[in-house]
Amino acid sequence: MTVLLPDADWRHRPGLDGLLAALDAAAGKARYVGGAVRDALLGLPVNDLDIATSLDPHDVVHRLKAAGIKAVPTGIDHGTITAVLSDGPVEITTLRRDVSTDGRRATIAYTEDWREDAARRDFTINALYADPLTGEISDFFGGLTDLEARQLRFIGDATARIAEDHLRILRYFRFLARYGDNEVDSVAYDACVAAANSLMALSRERIADELLKLLGVSAPVHALRLMVDGGILVPVLPEVVMAGVDRVERLMAREAESGVGGSALRRLAVLLPHDPVLADQIGARLKLSNKARKRLMTALEPGVDGETPRALAYRVGVEGAIDRLLIDVGQPLDALAGVIGWTPPSLPIGGGALIARGLQPGPDVAKALHEVQRLWVAEDFPDAARVGELADQTVSKFQRARQ
Repeated sequence: MTVLLPDADWRHRPGLDGLLAALDAAAGKARYVGGAVRDALLGLPVNDLDIATSLDPHDVVHRLKAAGIKAVPTGIDHGTITAVLSDGPVEITTLRRDVSTDGRRATIAYTEDWREDAARRDFTINALYADPLTGEISDFFGGLTDLEARQLRFIGDATARIAEDHLRILRYFRFLARYGDNEVDSVAYDACVAAANSLMALSRERIADELLKLLGVSAPVHALRLMVDGGILVPVLPEVVMAGVDRVERLMAREAESGVGGSALRRLAVLLPHDPVLADQIGARLKLSNKARKRLMTALEPGVDGETPRALAYRVGVEGAIDRLLIDVGQPLDALAGVIGWTPPSLPIGGGALIARGLQPGPDVAKALHEVQRLWVAEDFPDAARVGELADQTVSKFQRARQ
């Protein structure tokens, strides 16, 4: 039975018809592939669009330029050209077959055989192609059946697929969390467990990227438990244990109850031991950005006794305060109400105003200004008139102390 790609807005993107014409899709030289096909069949939003083509990458560049479409050779050594359309990029990759692999990178050769291209992909549900004009699906390895059953299977031998690219271990659990029915293919799982040590050969950036993608899906807990049970992360993140997965589950329940969107970095913070210094070290090991490492540390730093939610947000930022309030199960969720959407104000007074009130220039000015700010925060950020009163009181206090 012929299966057709459902119609959707993304198939009518501005400039897409011109791109398909440039690639001679009418002659069968270009098809949608991978995530766009998979997600469209599942009725999910399609964000990233990939096209596979039998055309040589240099021919693709020539054709796009002739059609007035900007072509960026983002991965031309591996056959990938990015076409820049008015509403976003489209990746175009020439059909390939693997010549050799070492688990991190592959030496490829171009082919005109669609099945050969499909055979080098990881999972059956990612090896689906669609004719962009007729919508007809090409399925070489039973991906449609697996997609309908929500079953995640490697193409061919799982051990061989993992040996080609070790990152497929982490991708297996991410795709299981997002698309699988949580009924694990024991052969695939055992292959991932057996090859876990090979993750050490990957760059930490690739590991971090996959882990954050997994933590960002709507239901990662079951996959995380399988990973901990199988010792998947031990070679690269031995700090992750089952207690961390339990914390992720509790955090996600609080995210859902409060209506705050899930955050992969926030979930990573609780997956790790509750130690800001260690979290920063792990963030450095994973080559996270300084901003991401700071967020991990802020989320796990100890609180200040008696500090109100808005005082916390003023001190560490709104994002950091939301993370802390969600992570701390002792905090009532209604504490978030005064923080979400709040913009911390600036202290409406400076040192010059204190000097104008009679405070002598010098180190006392900074100390007095800090005291005014402390009182202002403690009173939940009153208006400028009240700040003026606090300034008067503080200047008088410092003047008396100098007499």
